[in-house]
Amino acid sequence: MYQKQILMEKLKEATASVLPISLIVMAISFVLVPVDAGLMLSFVIATAMLILGMGLFTLGADMSMSRIGNYMGSKLTKSRKLPLILTVSFALGVAITVAEPDLQVLAVNVPEIDTTVLILTVSVGVGFFLMLCMVRILFSISLRTMLIVFYAIVFAAAFLSDESILSVAFDSGGVTTGPMTVPFIMALGVGVASIRSDENAKADSFGLVGLCSIGPILSVLLLGAIYKTQPAQGESSAVSGVATTVELGKDYLHALPEYLWEVTMALLPIVVFFLIFQVISLKLRKLPFMRIVIGILYTYLGLVLFLTGVNVGFSPLGYALGAALAEGWKVYLLAPLAMLMGWFIINAEPAVHTLNKQVEELSAGAISAKAMGMSLSIAVSAAGGLAMLRVITGISIMYFLVPGYLIALALSFFVPRTFTAIAFDSGGVASGPLTATFMLPFATGACEALGGNVMTDAFGLVALVAMMPLITVQVMGAIYVVKSRHASQEPQLPDFGDNEIIELWEAC
Repeated sequence: MYQKQILMEKLKEATASVLPISLIVMAISFVLVPVDAGLMLSFVIATAMLILGMGLFTLGADMSMSRIGNYMGSKLTKSRKLPLILTVSFALGVAITVAEPDLQVLAVNVPEIDTTVLILTVSVGVGFFLMLCMVRILFSISLRTMLIVFYAIVFAAAFLSDESILSVAFDSGGVTTGPMTVPFIMALGVGVASIRSDENAKADSFGLVGLCSIGPILSVLLLGAIYKTQPAQGESSAVSGVATTVELGKDYLHALPEYLWEVTMALLPIVVFFLIFQVISLKLRKLPFMRIVIGILYTYLGLVLFLTGVNVGFSPLGYALGAALAEGWKVYLLAPLAMLMGWFIINAEPAVHTLNKQVEELSAGAISAKAMGMSLSIAVSAAGGLAMLRVITGISIMYFLVPGYLIALALSFFVPRTFTAIAFDSGGVASGPLTATFMLPFATGACEALGGNVMTDAFGLVALVAMMPLITVQVMGAIYVVKSRHASQEPQLPDFGDNEIIELWEAC
């Protein structure tokens, strides 16, 4: 009964995430860009599959991946064997990232890099940086120092890299911090930090997601230097699933077995890893073990429904709308519509509401959840508009990322370190599943219709969306600092007890 109630809550959250975008898309399709009836029907079916898939997936991830991460983190740290901790962390980072749905969607949409090659490259990057995260927690290394050093390396590598790979590299950093990896990595960090007894242990468990998002950027930039990209042939693969009314049923029936196999292969490493760990070290009792197994089954089913709906019906309509709006006077609507969608995407993201409450609690009410939500909505909406501006004009992504990250890193010197950690963790919160599944195909369709370069102009949207919270959360942190200082300078009356006699002339 309790599990059914949680599932209903997850389905409500998924509906709140997907439905606003679906309604906007339908309104655009009926008013501005009439689309094929089969394509619209496919989109409606895909919307239902996304809601059900996201609900089951998030429930399963909470039941399984978060628990596995916490158990393993705590058990590994108790062993006090650094080589074992680092080796297992690397393997876990790779295994969990392979199964990340946002990464699967991005990899399918990149026309010039083999899907498997990109997924493995990104996963290795996450695994390597998860090792560094464990080192940071165990040895209490400053997060700000690590961020400055590694982002300096990132931008040095970016300026030496081919421009065609830059946007994809930074997008890879955004999509890896998705609904699969975030709960697992954060739980692993809490498990490892729990072994420390000092007052900073809890604070050091933040920042793992932010650091792990650097790994994919560096690994994809390295891939660009050694891997020979293949020229994109025709349209992006995002549109390959566009169906007519007659072919609609066949498309879903053909796609379902394909994604059943893909998800099996994606989840298999983490499942095998967990079972081996259970037999050798964890030795969980029957009830908690069965809860994790049921959670893995929910995750599997949800992921299959999610990927099938995205690739067959959701992304193709996004691509088609982007392409249609790039024609004639409608091109001027691209940026405003992207901003509108960005506003609703961030407002409907359940994890964003959690982040807003977290900041409100951290600031003792000085920054309200409402003010935090409004600032994030404005920031992500602006990111959507800037992404479309890039699609139309072809401006390099570096003109936005370099100043953006410089501001974010500079702010880290003026705000409490927990705000910085939460800010860099929250990039993945903003760039949720709908950014990769709809907004990116939307930008790709517009870019191809305008004759632009998809690799340089369309990709980068996820990176811009992920960058905005780094600035927004820390700006709110700076406001909190100013408010705190102002409050501490205000004269306060003496604190008299209930039974004390107050001499009025002394109090005046």
